[in-house]
Amino acid sequence: MFDGWEAQAPVVGRIAFAMLLGGAIGLEREMKDRPAGFRTHMLVAGAAAMLTGMGDMMLALAQHEGDERVRIDPFRLVEAVIAGVAFIGAGTMIAHRGRVVAGITTAASLLMVAVIGVAVGFGHGWLALLATLLTFAVLSVLAWLERRVAKRTDDG
Repeated sequence: MFDGWEAQAPVVGRIAFAMLLGGAIGLEREMKDRPAGFRTHMLVAGAAAMLTGMGDMMLALAQHEGDERVRIDPFRLVEAVIAGVAFIGAGTMIAHRGRVVAGITTAASLLMVAVIGVAVGFGHGWLALLATLLTFAVLSVLAWLERRVAKRTDDG
Protein backbone atom coordinates (compact mmCIF):
# COMPACT_ATOMS: atom_id res chain seq x y z
CA MET A 1 0.00 0.00 0.00
CA PHE A 2 2.77 2.47 0.85
CA ASP A 3 4.55 2.11 -2.49
CA GLY A 4 1.51 1.99 -4.80
CA TRP A 5 -0.56 4.70 -6.43
CA GLU A 6 -2.61 5.16 -3.25
CA ALA A 7 0.41 6.63 -1.49
CA GLN A 8 1.62 8.54 -4.52
CA ALA A 9 -1.66 10.20 -5.53
CA PRO A 10 -1.66 12.75 -2.68
CA VAL A 11 1.94 13.67 -3.54
CA VAL A 12 0.95 14.20 -7.17
CA GLY A 13 -1.87 16.44 -5.96
CA ARG A 14 0.59 18.43 -3.87
CA ILE A 15 2.94 18.76 -6.83
CA ALA A 16 0.09 20.06 -8.97
CA PHE A 17 -0.95 22.58 -6.29
CA ALA A 18 2.64 23.76 -5.85
CA MET A 19 2.99 24.13 -9.62
CA LEU A 20 -0.22 26.16 -9.73
CA LEU A 21 1.07 28.54 -7.05
CA GLY A 22 4.53 28.74 -8.58
CA GLY A 23 3.01 29.29 -12.01
CA ALA A 24 0.95 32.20 -10.74
CA ILE A 25 4.09 33.92 -9.50
CA GLY A 26 5.93 32.95 -12.68
CA LEU A 27 3.17 34.49 -14.78
CA GLU A 28 3.80 37.81 -13.07
CA ARG A 29 7.52 37.49 -13.88
CA GLU A 30 6.71 36.42 -17.46
CA MET A 31 4.44 39.44 -17.99
CA LYS A 32 7.32 41.69 -16.92
CA ASP A 33 9.61 39.88 -19.40
CA ARG A 34 12.01 38.63 -16.73
CA PRO A 35 14.63 35.89 -17.31
CA ALA A 36 12.73 33.13 -15.48
CA GLY A 37 9.01 33.03 -16.09
CA PHE A 38 5.93 30.89 -15.96
CA ARG A 39 7.33 27.43 -16.72
CA THR A 40 10.50 27.87 -14.69
CA HIS A 41 8.60 28.94 -11.58
CA MET A 42 6.14 26.06 -12.02
CA LEU A 43 8.92 23.50 -12.33
CA VAL A 44 10.86 24.82 -9.34
CA ALA A 45 7.78 24.75 -7.09
CA GLY A 46 6.77 21.31 -8.37
CA ALA A 47 10.23 19.84 -7.90
CA ALA A 48 10.39 21.13 -4.33
CA ALA A 49 6.97 19.66 -3.54
CA MET A 50 7.91 16.33 -5.12
CA LEU A 51 11.18 16.05 -3.21
CA THR A 52 9.57 16.77 0.15
CA GLY A 53 6.56 14.60 -0.67
CA MET A 54 8.83 11.69 -1.53
CA GLY A 55 10.61 12.19 1.79
CA ASP A 56 7.30 11.87 3.60
CA MET A 57 6.48 8.72 1.62
CA MET A 58 9.85 7.13 2.41
CA LEU A 59 9.42 7.86 6.11
CA ALA A 60 5.88 6.45 6.13
CA LEU A 61 7.05 3.29 4.37
CA ALA A 62 9.91 2.78 6.84
CA GLN A 63 7.57 3.30 9.79
CA HIS A 64 5.02 0.90 8.30
CA GLU A 65 7.67 -1.78 7.87
CA GLY A 66 8.99 -1.17 11.38
CA ASP A 67 12.44 -0.19 10.14
CA GLU A 68 13.73 2.13 12.83
CA ARG A 69 17.07 2.55 11.05
CA VAL A 70 15.53 4.87 8.46
CA ARG A 71 15.44 8.46 9.60
CA ILE A 72 14.72 11.44 7.43
CA ASP A 73 15.74 14.92 8.41
CA PRO A 74 13.32 17.26 6.63
CA PHE A 75 15.87 20.05 6.70
CA ARG A 76 18.24 17.99 4.54
CA LEU A 77 15.51 17.83 1.90
CA VAL A 78 15.06 21.58 2.18
CA GLU A 79 18.82 22.08 1.84
CA ALA A 80 18.79 20.07 -1.39
CA VAL A 81 16.02 22.26 -2.78
CA ILE A 82 17.82 25.45 -1.79
CA ALA A 83 21.09 24.27 -3.35
CA GLY A 84 19.37 23.57 -6.64
CA VAL A 85 17.53 26.87 -6.65
CA ALA A 86 20.73 28.76 -5.82
CA PHE A 87 22.25 27.40 -9.01
CA ILE A 88 19.21 28.39 -11.09
CA GLY A 89 18.93 31.77 -9.38
CA ALA A 90 22.58 32.57 -10.10
CA GLY A 91 21.88 31.94 -13.76
CA THR A 92 19.09 34.52 -13.79
CA MET A 93 21.32 37.34 -12.54
CA ILE A 94 23.34 39.37 -14.98
CA ALA A 95 26.10 41.74 -13.87
CA HIS A 96 26.67 44.79 -16.05
CA ARG A 97 30.19 46.21 -15.97
CA GLY A 98 30.45 48.57 -13.07
CA ARG A 99 26.75 49.24 -13.12
CA VAL A 100 23.79 47.38 -11.72
CA VAL A 101 23.09 43.69 -11.20
CA ALA A 102 19.86 42.60 -12.92
CA GLY A 103 17.69 39.60 -12.10
CA ILE A 104 17.98 39.62 -8.33
CA THR A 105 14.22 39.89 -7.81
CA THR A 106 13.60 37.00 -10.18
CA ALA A 107 16.21 34.90 -8.36
CA ALA A 108 14.48 35.77 -5.09
CA SER A 109 11.09 34.82 -6.54
CA LEU A 110 12.54 31.45 -7.57
CA LEU A 111 13.73 30.92 -4.00
CA MET A 112 10.28 31.88 -2.75
CA VAL A 113 8.44 29.47 -5.06
CA ALA A 114 10.85 26.72 -4.00
CA VAL A 115 9.99 27.35 -0.36
CA ILE A 116 6.30 27.50 -1.27
CA GLY A 117 6.77 24.12 -2.96
CA VAL A 118 8.45 22.76 0.16
CA ALA A 119 5.52 23.97 2.27
CA VAL A 120 3.03 22.27 -0.05
CA GLY A 121 5.14 19.10 -0.13
CA PHE A 122 5.05 18.92 3.65
CA GLY A 123 1.27 19.42 3.60
CA HIS A 124 1.07 23.08 4.56
CA GLY A 125 -1.16 24.23 1.71
CA TRP A 126 -2.70 27.20 3.49
CA LEU A 127 0.70 28.52 4.46
CA ALA A 128 1.84 28.15 0.84
CA LEU A 129 -1.26 29.92 -0.48
CA LEU A 130 -0.83 32.84 1.92
CA ALA A 131 2.88 33.06 1.09
CA THR A 132 1.94 33.19 -2.60
CA LEU A 133 -0.41 36.09 -1.93
CA LEU A 134 2.28 37.90 0.05
CA THR A 135 4.74 37.32 -2.78
CA PHE A 136 2.26 38.87 -5.22
CA ALA A 137 1.98 41.85 -2.91
CA VAL A 138 5.75 42.28 -2.92
CA LEU A 139 6.14 41.82 -6.68
CA SER A 140 3.12 43.84 -7.80
CA VAL A 141 1.95 46.27 -5.16
CA LEU A 142 5.41 47.32 -4.02
CA ALA A 143 6.57 47.67 -7.65
CA TRP A 144 3.60 49.95 -8.30
CA LEU A 145 4.46 52.02 -5.21
CA GLU A 146 8.10 52.26 -6.30
CA ARG A 147 7.03 53.60 -9.70
CA ARG A 148 4.77 56.19 -8.09
CA VAL A 149 7.50 57.39 -5.73
CA ALA A 150 10.02 57.52 -8.60
CA LYS A 151 7.57 59.51 -10.73
CA ARG A 152 6.98 62.03 -7.93
CA THR A 153 10.73 62.35 -7.41
CA ASP A 154 11.26 62.97 -11.14
CA ASP A 155 8.41 65.50 -11.29
CA GLY A 156 9.38 67.37 -8.14
